Amino acid sequence: MQSGRSIALLIGASLLVSGCARASVPASPSEGSAPAAAAVGGRMSAAELQAEWSWAASSTGGANPVSDPDGHLCAKGQQGGVWFLAGTFGGSAKRSCTVSAGVPLAFPLVNSVGEPADCAAFMALAQGSATLDGREVPAERFDATPVQITAVDGNPVLQGGGRFRTHACGLWVQVEPLAAGSHTVGIRGSSGSFAVSVDYQLQVSGG
Repeated sequence: MQSGRSIALLIGASLLVSGCARASVPASPSEGSAPAAAAVGGRMSAAELQAEWSWAASSTGGANPVSDPDGHLCAKGQQGGVWFLAGTFGGSAKRSCTVSAGVPLAFPLVNSVGEPADCAAFMALAQGSATLDGREVPAERFDATPVQITAVDGNPVLQGGGRFRTHACGLWVQVEPLAAGSHTVGIRGSSGSFAVSVDYQLQVSGG
């Protein structure tokens, strides 16, 4: 997750989120790999994209899931409809996390916010891949998508509190709810010199 820039403070009526330009971005499969056991959980909606940014901006720096070094903040702020897995602000992390059963997972490989021109430059270099239990899963591409983000003071994502409108972009994965038990998720993404690498060890609670 690249910290926001070129963000205008939203005043007055709420922003209507329009459809985004997006296309399937298949991860490069390892030679001889089998299809992922879990199906992709439908296409991410613009509302879910917006919700993830608000989730990431809802915690201060010392308690933010994007800054989490080991996964102890994984459940912080989760609302129940979709379980978000955080990336990083650049760099790598290894996290262990207990996830509720019956909830789809969603996570970015690499993402950013800004004006449409910022997103165009970011997405021109964006690439990434994801694995679920060692098998490649496809990602989808979001070009500049209007979003309204609610943030708390002291958050490290937008570096300011309030309601903001901007454009979100990135490569995203969503998967169906996982079976109870242990699972692994690998996230790799980059755009230019900005790179993310996160390995999750997930424990899905019984339904």
